[in-house]
Amino acid sequence: MDFHDTQFLYRLTADFTVILHFSFVMFVLLGQIMITIGALAGWSWVRNFKFRIIHLVSILFVVFESVAGIVCPLTTLEKWLRTQAGEASYQGDFIANWVHEVLFIDAGTVEPWVFTVCYSLFGLIVLLSFFFAPPRRKSKVPAAEEV
Repeated sequence: MDFHDTQFLYRLTADFTVILHFSFVMFVLLGQIMITIGALAGWSWVRNFKFRIIHLVSILFVVFESVAGIVCPLTTLEKWLRTQAGEASYQGDFIANWVHEVLFIDAGTVEPWVFTVCYSLFGLIVLLSFFFAPPRRKSKVPAAEEV
């Protein structure tokens, strides 16, 4: 590994971007699955206000991008980094390739509107979970006064 090789650093950063992108997707997807299971099982952590707001904003950002026809900034960054690294296709390490293949579907096989509908429906599910399993703020209980 030559950390002074600029192309290597671009490739490494592109691989990290794919992993970050995949992690974001998993946060949104698995977060909602855990919220649903947790609401049914009575887990209190799934009602954490900060977690739920971050989760909601995350999917709303994706829905907004999709409806507005905006390419995800992480996708744009990764493609730019790959170009800077001199890569024409995804020829990264095994993990980076695997994560990339799971994350992206060939655009020729599915129409873009299908993704917009899926993102929007998932966003609606997240929003509805706010009504069926509302988040709760921690109550500030005053300390008992000693006499």
